[in-house]
Amino acid sequence: MEEQEKTGKDEKDEKDDADRYRAPALDKGLDILELLAQQKDGLTRAEITRQLGRNASEIYRMLERLVVRQYVARSAGGDRYSLSLKLYALAHRHPPMQRLIVAALPLMQRFADEAEQSCHLSVYDRGNLLVIAQVDGPGTWGISVRLGSRVGLIGTGSGRVLLAFQNDAQRAQMLSEHTAVKGEIPLDETELNATWDAVRTQGFSQKDSQQTVGVTDVTFPVLGPAGQAIAALTCPYLRRIDSYAAPTLEATTALLRATAGGLSLMRQADASMPGE
Repeated sequence: MEEQEKTGKDEKDEKDDADRYRAPALDKGLDILELLAQQKDGLTRAEITRQLGRNASEIYRMLERLVVRQYVARSAGGDRYSLSLKLYALAHRHPPMQRLIVAALPLMQRFADEAEQSCHLSVYDRGNLLVIAQVDGPGTWGISVRLGSRVGLIGTGSGRVLLAFQNDAQRAQMLSEHTAVKGEIPLDETELNATWDAVRTQGFSQKDSQQTVGVTDVTFPVLGPAGQAIAALTCPYLRRIDSYAAPTLEATTALLRATAGGLSLMRQADASMPGE
């Protein structure tokens, strides 16, 4: 009984704090940014007003401020609004993220040169994944994922690895925030749990791409000090069928394992430095 009373009091205190520190103008601005982040072609002011269920005049004022501050861009015709790249640029100025990218790119470039394949580095971002670094292979053709792309959490090697190397609470939160991407194949909970168990046991994911025929996605975790995945390093492997003797899938997997391992060690050493 005492425990229930304490829990009820804690929940009431949290609600009181949320009410006490409300900032309606800030909430409106964040609502607009979060809405536009989901739109490929932007929205008109009327569409934003309707979808947010707010007053037209307050949305107009907030949009104008976001345009002036360059968080939102207005179309050439002036009738549609979309996110600018400012938020993306700010995220990459954040020191831990920037250090991860700076540390990763030389290792990724060496892998790409030796494996003759492309690779990309992804981190968790608001229910799916964000590609924060990408390196092309040295050949005249290949497959790559665009820098800055948002890719699925469920149907990709990167997502499988990031979910596998989390504790139960972290994984549950990630899944609760997940939104299905275009073309995503839904999986039931039993299937997902089996996938994560297999990935943790093997230490990485190797699976035919669920998006593109002929591609084998090989993914290793970049591990933080507590053993959780802070990023996923993926090679979308393409097998040569002509007479050229390119590195095999097995050789490429070994190179990617070494690359992810080296990056994990660097990140763990970085995290142990004073001030981290």
